[in-house]
Order: sequence, then structure tokens, then C-alpha cells
Amino acid sequence: MLLELAIGDAYGAGFEYANEMGAYNDLSKYLQHPRHRLIPGSYTDDTQMSIAIAEVIVAQLPWTPEVLADSFVRAFKRDPREGYASRFYDFLVEIQDGEEFLDRIRPDSDKSGAAMRAAPIGIYPTPEKVIEATTIQAAITHNTPDGINAAVAAALMSHYFIYRLGPKRKLGQFLEGYVSGDWSQPWEGKVKSKGWMSVSAAITAVMRNDSMSQLLQDCIAFTGDVDTVAAIALAAGSCSEEISQDIPDHLITGLENGSYGRDYLIQLDKQLMDMI
Repeated sequence: MLLELAIGDAYGAGFEYANEMGAYNDLSKYLQHPRHRLIPGSYTDDTQMSIAIAEVIVAQLPWTPEVLADSFVRAFKRDPREGYASRFYDFLVEIQDGEEFLDRIRPDSDKSGAAMRAAPIGIYPTPEKVIEATTIQAAITHNTPDGINAAVAAALMSHYFIYRLGPKRKLGQFLEGYVSGDWSQPWEGKVKSKGWMSVSAAITAVMRNDSMSQLLQDCIAFTGDVDTVAAIALAAGSCSEEISQDIPDHLITGLENGSYGRDYLIQLDKQLMDMI
């Protein structure tokens, strides 16, 4: 799950809000974004914050805002990287721990930050537990109805496939049974910054593609905030029996592999899945 999430994130980072890059969406390599400094093959905040969530889960720490915020700060401080929104990046540089994070954050966003990091929460055994845990983590930064609903839908996507709750063609219906939103409505066109937009596009792509390579290309073809769409979609798609796991080898080996790169993600994935 986390490995695929990171590949979607890193591949999508070369295309984020860069319509002129669309012709290069052939999965041949990670691309340099025309305006960002991120090194091709590097993941962004989507993956780093998902790692922070996964580490709390596998360590079985108390699921509290204080513990989760501390994990967000720790993950950033040990491995600062490009990809965060500039003001949030500066915020993380300035603060020292989770307590200060909670004291200073304005948790009123309805953008995609809480949804992009929610996939690992799908490992919990029931939809009710997933909803409870996701709501707590989302409210830390995105304590708005749309921000929370988008995160819950993203977490329930991976849960649906991990626990084989139905065919992927019924994913939207399943989500509508638990969280407010028109999740069965196919997404069309550019994906802007709102969380529900990224999740809707990811759901559409998952439901209409039968391989991970097709899924990744389809996510990028929406244009807009495509690294987040791809991260959410590939995390869920990696857990589906109906989607062939055919991510090109060069995208796997080309993913960054520092202290918290490819090998670390594979290890953390195994720890997550061992909890089922």
C-alpha cells in the first residue's frame, strides 16, 4: 500500500498543475516538474504524512491528536523535504513538537491534506473503527465537514479492498453508505485543491481501470492536483484483487531509497498488513 502510494505521489509530482507535461504521461520515467525543485523519483508530503500515520498504527500508540501531531512533526524533522504547501512547510520548520503543532495550527482547511494521508487507516477491522480513527486524525488539520468526509472516504477505499467487501464497481455505493458525498458520480476534468475532488477522481479511476499502470496514467490525465489523486488511488488499488499489479519495475527501482525510501516503505507495509 505505502510503496504504491509513494510511487503514485512521486510520479504525479512531475505533473501537478502542469498541463504542458501531459504528453509525457507514458510511465517511462519520473519527470522533473517544470517549476518545482523536487528531484524526480522523490515523494512529497502525501507519502511522508502517510508514513507518520502508519508508524502510529504499527506501534499501537494511543490514537490521540497529541500522538498523531507528534508523529507528523517527527517525520518531517528527521527528513525535511519539498512538496508541502509553502506556509505549512514553514510552520513545520518553526515548531518543535506535537504540542506546539496543536497549539498553533488553524484546523479549518477543506483541502486534501487529511485525505492524502488516510489510506493506512483502512487496515482497521471495521468501517466504524476506520471512520472513528480517520475523523480524529483529519480534525487535527482539516476540521471541516468536507475535509473530514474526504479523509474518511479515502480511508474506507483501502479498507473496502483489504477486507474484500465487494467488487470495485460498487466502491462508490459502499462509500455512500458510510460518508456523505456523491462518490458514485464519475469525476471529469481538472482536479483542484479541495479534498473531495481528489478523492472523487481517485474513486473514478479505481472503478474504471483493471491494472495499476492504467490506473496511474488515468489519475495523471485528469490534470491538476494529480499527485494526490494518484497517491490515494494507488494505495487503494494495490489492495484490490481485480487490479493487476503491473507497476513498471523502473518506477519501483527509481523511487528514492534513502532512510525512509523504498525499502523502508516495503518494511512498513509488511508491518501494517501483518496486523490484519
